[in-house]
Amino acid sequence: MTGRVIIIGGGVAGMQTAITLDELGFKPLIIEKETSLGGKLRQWDRLFPTMTPAHAVLNGLRQRLESTSAEVRTSTTVAGIEQQGRGVTLSDGSRLDAEAVVVASGFDIFPAEHKEEYGYGMYENVYTTVDIERMFREGGVRMADGSTPKTVAFLHCVGSRDEKVNQRHCSRVCCITGVKQAIEVKQQIPEAEVYSFYMDMRMFGPGYEELYRQAQQEYNIHFVRGRISEASPTIDKRVQIKAEDTLIGRPMKMTVDMLILAVGMQAGASNMAFGRNNSIDLYSSGFIRPLNQFTGNVRSASDQLFYAGTVTAPKNIGESINEGIAAAYQVARTLKSAER
Repeated sequence: MTGRVIIIGGGVAGMQTAITLDELGFKPLIIEKETSLGGKLRQWDRLFPTMTPAHAVLNGLRQRLESTSAEVRTSTTVAGIEQQGRGVTLSDGSRLDAEAVVVASGFDIFPAEHKEEYGYGMYENVYTTVDIERMFREGGVRMADGSTPKTVAFLHCVGSRDEKVNQRHCSRVCCITGVKQAIEVKQQIPEAEVYSFYMDMRMFGPGYEELYRQAQQEYNIHFVRGRISEASPTIDKRVQIKAEDTLIGRPMKMTVDMLILAVGMQAGASNMAFGRNNSIDLYSSGFIRPLNQFTGNVRSASDQLFYAGTVTAPKNIGESINEGIAAAYQVARTLKSAER
C-alpha cells in the first residue's frame, strides 16, 4: 500500500483532514482548485460568535499543515472520482491513484443576482454579506460614493428556504452571520440605525442566542419579523424597500442607505460531477448524502471514499474542522482493517 490519501478541497475541513492523516502515518495529498488554501475562510474578517479574527484560525491551520509531510497541489481541478474511490481524474485528463479519497470540496455562495427583486448587481448600495466582510477587512463599511451609511437593513434567508430558486434547505449560519455583521456595523458606525428582516431567527449554536440578545440590548438593532418583497433605487442612490411586519400584520415601506443580503450556502457545482460515481448519492438540494447521518456521517457506500465539511450540508467552521478529524480517523481505521 502507498498510504496516499487524496483530499479534494483545501478549505478548513480539507486542511484538518490532511493534518490528522499525517499524524496517523498516511501521505495526504490536497487538491485545491484555487490558487491558495483556506476556502471561504479567506473571505472573512471576524468569526461568530466570539468575534475571533478569521486569519487567526486560518494561519493556525496553515502553520500546522506546513509542519506535516502533506503534498499540496493548488490551481488544480478534479473532474471525477474513480468508482471505487481509488483515485481521481483531473480536468486535464490525467489520473492520480490513492488508497482512499476524502471529498472536502465545500459549498458555493448563493448568487444574489438570481433574486432580481432585490436589485443586487443592478442598484448601487445593495450588497451581500460576503461584500460586507470584505469591507470590514479593508477598513470600513462605505456606500458606493464612499460616504458613511446612516441606515442599514439586513435581509436574512436570501437563497435559503426559498422554493422559487430551488433552495429549500436552511443554511444554518446565515442568521448568526447577519447578527454578527449587524453588531460590527454598529461598532464601526454607532450612530447608524440598523434593521434586520428575518423569517425565523435560528440560533442553534453555543453563544449564538447570547449574541442575538446582545445585538438587541446593547446595540439597539431593530429586528423585524418579515420578508422584504421588493427593493428599488431612489433618485439619490438610496434603496427603498417594501416589506411586511408579520408579527403585527402591517405593511412597511422605508428608505435605507444600504441593503445587505444574507446569502446562504448552496451545494458546490462539483457535486454533480462527483455524483456520477456510483458510491455517491445526492440530496435533492445537491449536497452529498452520507452513508448514515448518525453513525456514518463521513462515510460513503465505498470503503475508499469519505466526506468532510460542508460538502454534505451547511455547517459552521468548528463542525467542519471536527469532521476533518473524524474523516481522517475513519480512513485510517478502514485502511488498516483492510491490511489485516
